[in-house]
Amino acid sequence: MSQEAYNVIAAEGGVPVKAWTKGVLLDERAKEQLLNVARLPFIFRWIAAMPDVHWGIGATVGSVIPTKGAIVPAAVGVDIGCGMMAVQTSLNARDLPDNLKIIREAIEKAVPHGRTHHGGPGDRGAWHDVPERSLEVWKSLKGRYDRILAKHPKLDRGNHSNHLGTLGTGNHFIEVCLDESGAVWFMLHSGSRGVGNRMGNYFIELARNDMKKFFIHLPDEDLAYFPEGTEHFDDYVEAVEWAQDYARSNRDLMMEQIVSAVRSSGEVPPFIAGLKAINCHHNYVARESHFGHNVLVTRKGAVRAREGDMGIIPGSMGARSYIVRGKGNPESFHSCSHGAGRAMSRHEAKRRFTVEDHIRMTEGVECRKDADVIDETPAAYKPIDAVMAAQSDLVEIVHTLRQVVCVKG
Repeated sequence: MSQEAYNVIAAEGGVPVKAWTKGVLLDERAKEQLLNVARLPFIFRWIAAMPDVHWGIGATVGSVIPTKGAIVPAAVGVDIGCGMMAVQTSLNARDLPDNLKIIREAIEKAVPHGRTHHGGPGDRGAWHDVPERSLEVWKSLKGRYDRILAKHPKLDRGNHSNHLGTLGTGNHFIEVCLDESGAVWFMLHSGSRGVGNRMGNYFIELARNDMKKFFIHLPDEDLAYFPEGTEHFDDYVEAVEWAQDYARSNRDLMMEQIVSAVRSSGEVPPFIAGLKAINCHHNYVARESHFGHNVLVTRKGAVRAREGDMGIIPGSMGARSYIVRGKGNPESFHSCSHGAGRAMSRHEAKRRFTVEDHIRMTEGVECRKDADVIDETPAAYKPIDAVMAAQSDLVEIVHTLRQVVCVKG
């Protein structure tokens, strides 16, 4: 692989950062975060930064962090197992009605989304009465969850089974898309919801306390870590693997609900779903082999892209998304970007753009057009075309999708 595909950033006292950021913005705050991670003593070889890289809490979003002998909970983050799912259907663009509002409303009714009452009782983004199908899936997860609680009872604060099959908030979404041939796809983005968030925050705090106990000083306290072989390391790995399974199950359930909602909407003819189905994490940690070594690879806002791996790289509410196939580039630790990446903070987007701007940028998409989604407006993200161009040696494009319906949390 040619080194010209990425930029190399030297970290004094640390490993280098290989950044696939040619032609896209790498802001100074994100760069500083990458350098802080690169100086940790257990990083293997180098850090890989994807073209959608941007500042995050603890570790940079859009970074791939290989480690030997330790794990950094904040590098995984609090939306453990967050990822994408996409399903191709037998429907074609000509099968869709001119007005897609009824289909959007059917999906919104079938999948709880958003958040009210600070996520407390009566939250509209959770199930009031958990459906049988969700309870059935919860039973398959509950045994391992109870074992984690036995060691860490503080984690038991509700919001687990009632979040299975729900979307959440922020940049989580459900879309109906058309590919280059007019085929209809359903696509969604979500993670491990309240229970994963709770686990992430709990273990990040536990790691910080361990650092204080052992008098370990870090450039950023969010980079607190668990050394391999310690009780907290093993407990965290167990919790993270469970939350990743929860997140995948959550996406599977939502997709079932979406397919059922569209089928029963009365707006489309009978169809088959799942001609192609892809389900991939982009906030997670896994044991992998790279350059002849067994390492832990943390992908915070990055997708695994081994040769032949299928992945999903979404744009924004008004930009194209891509179904991709990995090229297995060893320099990126077999990884690619997880999306377009934010070009500005949510606060800055709300300050800079108006509802009229948002309406213009989402023209042709059946979606919310109100002030509460301006932080997710397309211009708040990097141009997806530039992001894809910067990682042409990491993935090949299989399908190009454009959304016609978007449901936001």
